[in-house]
This record gives sequence, C-alpha cells and structure tokens, in this order.
Amino acid sequence: MLNRLSPITSQKGVTMIEYALIAALVAVVVITALGLVGENLTTIFTTISDALSGAAGTTE
Repeated sequence: MLNRLSPITSQKGVTMIEYALIAALVAVVVITALGLVGENLTTIFTTISDALSGAAGTTE
C-alpha cells in the first residue's frame, strides 16, 4: 500500500518545484524589466528637468 502512495507524493513535490521555478523566472524578468525602464525614466526626467531649468533661466 505504501508503494502505491510514493509516486503520488513525489509528483506533488515535482509540481511544487516547477511552480517555484516558474515564479522565480517571472520575478527575474520583472526585476530586469523594471531596471531597464527605471534607467530610461531617469534619463527622460533628467532631460525634462534640464529643459525646464534652461527655460526658467531665460527672460524675454
């Protein structure tokens, strides 16, 4: 009887490991994407800030 339950238990463990690996992969992709977008946003906001600072310093 115990021999019949062994494959069921091991399959649960394998499925849990697969879900954990998928979750880890999704986390890595999200962290990488946010890192890339963050760098681009910093550049964009710096450009906008410089443009506004230059415009504020000029008088007509």
